[in-house]
Amino acid sequence: MKFDTTTPDLTPEEKDYFRGKLEAMIQELLAETGGTMAEMQDADLEFPDPADRANYEFERNTTLRIRDRERKLLKKIRQSMDRLEHDQYNECEECGEEIGKARLDARPVTTLCIQCKETQEQKENTRQA
Repeated sequence: MKFDTTTPDLTPEEKDYFRGKLEAMIQELLAETGGTMAEMQDADLEFPDPADRANYEFERNTTLRIRDRERKLLKKIRQSMDRLEHDQYNECEECGEEIGKARLDARPVTTLCIQCKETQEQKENTRQA
């Protein structure tokens, strides 16, 4: 989509575009979650070999961790949709400045402008060092 760069405010078309993008993300996550639940319910849990059992447990735990991350992402997507409806979608939560439309297109759930995100990452890297 071509964005209107003459104004930081989202046009109605841009709002519809981002709403559609966020809704598609929700549908994709929900479809994956449903598939995981069906797979886990249909799993044959009889393992004559302990190595097979360990492998199954490892894969199941990995899948559950992924689904937990997706659950958190789903929450962020819903918060983003709420911010979109309240005309706060492209407003940085840290400094209040505009979040660029291209940044929102690349990362629809972002809540920080690029400058605040870079500052946050620098602080995290300093703490880890």
